[in-house]
Amino acid sequence: MQEEEKEQKSPSFESLDILISRWKDGTFSEIIDDWKWIFSYSARYKGAIAFYTFLGIFSTSMGLVSSVASKYMIDIITGHEMSKLWVMVLIMVGSSAFSLLFSSIINRISAKLSIDINNDIQADIFDKIVDADWLSLNQYSNGDILNRFNGDIGTVSSNAISWLPTILIAIYNFIATFFVILHYDWIMAVIALGSAPFMLLMSRFTIKKQRDYSKKVREMSSDLTTFEVEAFYNFDTIKSFGVADHYSKKMRWWQRKFRDISLKYNLFTIKTNIFLSILGMIVQFTAFGYCLFRLWTNDITYGTMTLFLQQRSNLSSAFNKVVSIIPSFLNSSVSAHRIRELVELPKEVHIPESGSMDQYVEDGFEISMQNVNFSYVDGAKVITDSAFKASPGEIVALVGPSGEGKTTMIRLILGLIRPQEGEVDMVAANGSRIRMNAETRHLFAYVPQGNTIISGTIAENMRLVKEDATDEEIVEALKIACAWDFVEKLPDTINANLGERGRGLSEGQAQRIAIARAVLRDAPILLLDEATSALDVTTERTVLRNIVKQHPNKTCIVTTHRPSVLNLCQRVYRVMETKVTELSEEESSRMAMDF
Repeated sequence: MQEEEKEQKSPSFESLDILISRWKDGTFSEIIDDWKWIFSYSARYKGAIAFYTFLGIFSTSMGLVSSVASKYMIDIITGHEMSKLWVMVLIMVGSSAFSLLFSSIINRISAKLSIDINNDIQADIFDKIVDADWLSLNQYSNGDILNRFNGDIGTVSSNAISWLPTILIAIYNFIATFFVILHYDWIMAVIALGSAPFMLLMSRFTIKKQRDYSKKVREMSSDLTTFEVEAFYNFDTIKSFGVADHYSKKMRWWQRKFRDISLKYNLFTIKTNIFLSILGMIVQFTAFGYCLFRLWTNDITYGTMTLFLQQRSNLSSAFNKVVSIIPSFLNSSVSAHRIRELVELPKEVHIPESGSMDQYVEDGFEISMQNVNFSYVDGAKVITDSAFKASPGEIVALVGPSGEGKTTMIRLILGLIRPQEGEVDMVAANGSRIRMNAETRHLFAYVPQGNTIISGTIAENMRLVKEDATDEEIVEALKIACAWDFVEKLPDTINANLGERGRGLSEGQAQRIAIARAVLRDAPILLLDEATSALDVTTERTVLRNIVKQHPNKTCIVTTHRPSVLNLCQRVYRVMETKVTELSEEESSRMAMDF
């Protein structure tokens, strides 16, 4: 973010070239589309933006009045005309106080609006990311998504409100200051603008390098964030394999790369600032020398000299703000485009008619797959010409070597992914069918592989799937999942706090709470993806029997390697070499014995 802010502060003649080239090659419309998207959020605060602009112009005017008043006050003191002194003092103090007050109000309004619009954008983008197509979203790393969600949204929100007021206030300040100087001396006005052409020419050579450095820093920041997210998420694995030293070295390697590119950017910025500072000093000394000459020839007063020097600096600052608007405009467009890439990802499929299936919940649902072909990448099929069936009251197993497609089958059943060919349907008791989609997912309870416990109390974890669940319902679900045995021994029972990913629990205990959460949902279809792998055989069998007993018409689908589960299953499918094949009772029994 700091690098982006530095870039935004640099005047940019090349940025104008970029806009012109975009206009010629037809891609300027993309920038316009990006800003239309930004203004769709800004429009919600148009009243506040108008008020913000008014306060900025008024504050600038008061600052100029204060400067002119200070000129006359100096002239009064040096001319010993004490009769008008207090009038000038009151004008200067009053205008300065007004300017300070309004500047503070502007700062407060700007901060509030920036936070509000940042929250608005983040909330909207979060909803859209959650509803994005699973395959499309998985093309982005977690670190990249986090950078876009925080960094790019921060850039957009900081400019969405301030961009238009900033340009109006800066232009007004520039014009008003120039005419104040011009009113007293046109030569001084020209000198005050003396650095402008040089700064524009300098920016032509510096802005490209600044953009390149900023891009490299942003990309490396994204890579570093991805490394950090993965490292902290897999912290237990890192410690278990004893590879903490390796990750520490890798962390320092990333830090060195980030440090090197940041210091190169810093050195470039220092050199650029030195040049611009020298240029500014030349203009300042020229203006100072001219003022001394005019003062020596009695053409101006001390007050006028002070006004010239003060407003020369103000004019230069106003000019910088005006010319920095184009790179700011482009930077916000880049960030908006990166956010829009996430927003415009294909959405999950929603079939409104799915709600009609709710009336058949008590009778349960059949899961039917026919002639399904699926691949994550073209030419590399994961599932080929396969069929699958699971009926109410059944426990159906999916078995097979790791990486052959069992979890892919679960994703197809959930409607997270859709087959390129074939159908995956939910069938009600009356024979009506509905294609799996986002709207059918509320009829599922799912326990995925791995630890899915979040930080918070056990009760908060349970109420993720049923917000209005009573304590009694939670306890009952824990009993069904054989988790109450250890939960009741905790000091605060269901109100006991758990760390991130269930820190403080064994793997088996965390798994049982995850199963209890699925039980609490009491959906007609239960998916268990290796969800009983950490349980002993006796507990595993008890849990599965309790689940079926809770709802006799529940359809239960499990992926497993455990023979104890296979013996409880009414149907077993093997997933191997992209084919899903139903096994006979004899084959299932033999497989169970071979485990």
